Amino acid sequence: MMDNLTDAKIGVVGGGSWGTALANLLALKGYAIDLWVYEPEVREAIETRRENEWFLPGVTLSPNLSATNDLGRAIGERDLLLVVVPSHVMRETGEKMAGMVTAKTTVVTASKGIENVTHLTMTGVLADTLTGVSPDRLAVLSGPSFAREVARQAPTAVTAASASKATAQQVQQVFATPAFRVYASQDVIGVELGGAVKNVIAIAAGIIDGLGLGLNTRAALITRGLTEIRRLGVKMGANPRTFTGLAGIGDLLLTCTGDVSRNHTVGRKIGEGMTLTEILADMRMVAEGVKTAKSVYNLSRKLSVEMPICHEIYHVLYDEASPAEALKRLMTRDLKDELDER
Repeated sequence: MMDNLTDAKIGVVGGGSWGTALANLLALKGYAIDLWVYEPEVREAIETRRENEWFLPGVTLSPNLSATNDLGRAIGERDLLLVVVPSHVMRETGEKMAGMVTAKTTVVTASKGIENVTHLTMTGVLADTLTGVSPDRLAVLSGPSFAREVARQAPTAVTAASASKATAQQVQQVFATPAFRVYASQDVIGVELGGAVKNVIAIAAGIIDGLGLGLNTRAALITRGLTEIRRLGVKMGANPRTFTGLAGIGDLLLTCTGDVSRNHTVGRKIGEGMTLTEILADMRMVAEGVKTAKSVYNLSRKLSVEMPICHEIYHVLYDEASPAEALKRLMTRDLKDELDER
């Protein structure tokens, strides 16, 4: 574990909005941060104008934050490494980092998703690729947290989870600030599933808003969506209490109701009549729920977990199913007891 949290050497991999916001949070706390960004133009903007104009415009970045296109510079000889890349490139990124991450490094991911082929969460992908890193040194940071609000230091609360209680508590200490409260947890799978599957439900919430169906429909969607997340989580060994916390209902509420949510935006535009191809062509940033919908659909079928909302979203996204028809199928399913979790 890290011996001296105050002087910890920290690198961040991923210069999107969330990676930049978290890197800046740590830099403002006094850490010297090396941030790896993929695009040369993003590095140039940060280094010369102290702003990530592409992914976090309007936010002046701390002088303690240095951007680089050299992955080795950002991750070599680090006490803590934060990985915030889109879920579909997590494996590729992990493979590139594999020979450069030391056994002493604590690796934290703040990415939210489930890999399509393996159905692994992001810590699972990192465990698979960073074989020299002990599972006790892997952690996840998740919760209701829009990057722009964190960047302007709006009070925010999240969860840091690791199989090791000591690691979770150390990550908690590193990231905590007066405006960024961090709770510790050892329920890694629960925290990760809450953060990943809520993006699929957020697409559904966006569709509801795009169709103009109102608040009753949205409230029902969020409530039953949480039931689906909990079903899958419990099947995979998660603590059901996690889904009533920040990484569960907290993140779900934010993403389903926040107009700046990329997943909600995708759903809203589908509800308004646009195709997924048209929507994604206009987006530079990733809406994780699109790819996660495929993972959740296949994983839930594999584990025989009933997730009708997620299944309908999969059909809307990948089979061009009508949103109105999908809603009709959900509303006319066999009537059930609300507490029947089978």
